[in-house]
Parts: sequence; structure tokens; C-alpha cells
Amino acid sequence: MATQVTTRGTLGERRYDLDWVRIAAFMLLIFYHVGMYYVSWDWHVKSPYASHTIEPLMLLTNPWRLSLLFLISGVATAYLLDRRSSAKTHRTSNFLGQRSTRLLVPLLFGMAVIVPPQSYLEVIEKLSYPGSYLDFLKLYFTAYHGFCRGSDCLILPTWNHLWFVAYLWVYTVVLYVAIRALPSAVKWLRSLIDNKFSGAGALLWPILFSSIARIALISTYPPNHAMVGDWYNHATYGMIFLLGFILAGTTKPWIAFERLRWISVSLAVLGWAFVAAYIGIYGADQAPTPPHMLVLFQRVVYGAEQWLAIAAVLGFARRHLSYDNAVRRYLTTAIFPVYILHQTVIVVVAHSLKPAHLLPVVEGPLLVVVTAVACLAGYEMIRRVSVLRPLFGLAGPTQKTPAGTILVPQDVQ
Repeated sequence: MATQVTTRGTLGERRYDLDWVRIAAFMLLIFYHVGMYYVSWDWHVKSPYASHTIEPLMLLTNPWRLSLLFLISGVATAYLLDRRSSAKTHRTSNFLGQRSTRLLVPLLFGMAVIVPPQSYLEVIEKLSYPGSYLDFLKLYFTAYHGFCRGSDCLILPTWNHLWFVAYLWVYTVVLYVAIRALPSAVKWLRSLIDNKFSGAGALLWPILFSSIARIALISTYPPNHAMVGDWYNHATYGMIFLLGFILAGTTKPWIAFERLRWISVSLAVLGWAFVAAYIGIYGADQAPTPPHMLVLFQRVVYGAEQWLAIAAVLGFARRHLSYDNAVRRYLTTAIFPVYILHQTVIVVVAHSLKPAHLLPVVEGPLLVVVTAVACLAGYEMIRRVSVLRPLFGLAGPTQKTPAGTILVPQDVQ
């Protein structure tokens, strides 16, 4: 049964639809990273059956899935700040410390405990490393840089899939400092976006920015997820995080997303078909060099697809997912620990299944199911052990997050 409550702050009703979007986006990572085991793109471990077969399917979400998470994180940040500034018992000065604890503790724990098995199995598979896991850990924690293939060396220690948490923390800090320095800018930006995104502008302006960013930056600053020098990703993810923060205080753009949802999804599918065909023709090692104008057009289409898919998701979610139930409440809390665990589970299980020589049509679904079950079982243990809760971004067992936030009860993203 659908239920609605209003927030304690000033940003309006609780957004259950965005809770569902966040849950689905993180669950999608399990499917995507299982897929990474079977495609030709570089990853930590690879299936002996890796090929180009499912790459078009991977490209269906590749341009937008992480941008969507940063946008939802921006919205969540706005609600968290709004609650703290509205509640009598909280001050906004507490915000940065609490967010840092909630994000940096899991990041550091993940780098020290969760991520190392991924790197260990990577050097076993790619470099035939003969040492034990304990031998590897000594190298891992002493920043050993000798695991190289040509000029490409593994950086240790590493955050692997947890780069998202590091980037989110940095964007949160930058945003917090900016709004403390220019508090009146937030109201002005929300008024501007509310007007500019009230119709077709809800699609056109973000497409324009995404396309220009890709044309200008992708060749010079290709994604590296290393924070330093990752300017294309910072332009894309940082700005969409800011956009989410601004959109949280608006009304007209959300109405426009819902009204334009069928146009958005139709154009996004067309964009995906073009990008998939382009990469299929020009993405192979021995493929011909595409004409310069076609390269530019492909980048425009990629940027357009990136936003159109997000706008479609937001529109359909607002239309169909504005309700609460026990599943949402459970998964909202579970999803961050599941995210922290999932890639390590995939890598370990995939490596362990290799001697069985299972075909991908059997092994792939098995990996998805085993990963989901293992991660949820891990969450069940984590939430019951007080010392583990903060290590996975969960509030203490006696803490409760007021109903005024968008992503309760844990607000880790």
C-alpha cells in the first residue's frame, strides 16, 4: 500500500521514487560487473569465454548508470542539509563531520579489507603471481609498484569499485564549502533551474553540457578513477551531483521529466543503438579510423544518451514508484553494504568457478544469484554486529534517522 509523509524541512514531500531508483541503480551494478567478467574490456579477472557478444548490452547502461547515482546522491545531500538546518537539535556544521564518517570509514575499511582479494586474484590471473595471500598483503600495504604488464602497473593500495565513495566525499566537501561561502546562490540556482527545466529545457540543457564536456575532455582526460587528472569524470559527475542538489528544491523539472518520459526513453534507445554500432565498427584493435566529424557526432550522441536515459528513469520512477513498502525500507538500508561487498564476491566466486568450466549461459546467472545472496547474507550479519555497522556505512543500532530525509534510514549515498 502506498504511503506518503512530508519532510521536516522545506524541500517538500518524501521522494520514495528516488529511493527505488537508487536501489535499482546499485543492484544493476551486480549485473554489470558480472558482465565485465565476460566482455573483452579489461577487468580484474576474465572468463576464458570473454568476447564481444554482450558488449552492446553492457553499453545500454554504460553511459549513464554512475551519473544517475551521483545525481541521486546530490538530491540526498540536499535533503540531509535541509533537515539539519530545519531541526532544532542539529546544526549544519555537524553535516560535514557526519558525512565524512559515514563515507570515509567504509572507504578506508574497504581498501584495507574488502578490496585486496580483488587485486590478489588479478595478479594471479594476469601475472601468475606465486605468493600466498599474506605475502601479497605485505606488498599491498607497502605500496608495491612492481606488478606491471609493460608500462601498465597496478597501483597499491587501491580502492577499485569504491572510487565512487571517494569521489562522492570530495564532491560533498566542495559543495558544502561553496554553499557556506555563497548561501544565497542556492536559492538563485534553484529558481533558475526551476524555470529553465520546466519544459524541453529539462532535456536540452543537460544534453548540451554533457556533449560539450565529452567533446572537450574525453580525449585529453580519459576516465581513470584515480581522482587526480580525472577531469572528464569530474566535469560529468561533479556537475550532475550539483544538479541533483539543485533539483531537490524544484518542482517544474520533475513534472517535465514525467511528461517527457516516453520521448526521453525513445531517444535514449536510438542513441544507444548508434553508440553500440559505432563501437562495434570502430572499437576493435584492427578497426579502421573513423572520420573526425563522425567522432565528434558520436560524442554528442553519447552525451545525449547519458542524460536522456537518466531523464527517462526519473520520469518513469515519478510516475510509477512513488510509494513505500517493507521491501523499500529493507533495501534502502541494505544497499550500501551490498555495494561495498558485491565486486569482491563476484571476483572471488568467478575465479573459484573456473575449474568447473561452466558455460557463460550457466555460470553468468549463477554468479548473479550467488553474489546477491552472499551480499544480502553479509548485510544480515553486518547489521547485527555493532562494531561492523559503521565499517559498512550503517548508523549505530541505537541511532535513528528522522523521516525528513530522502534516503532513510542510512543516507550513505
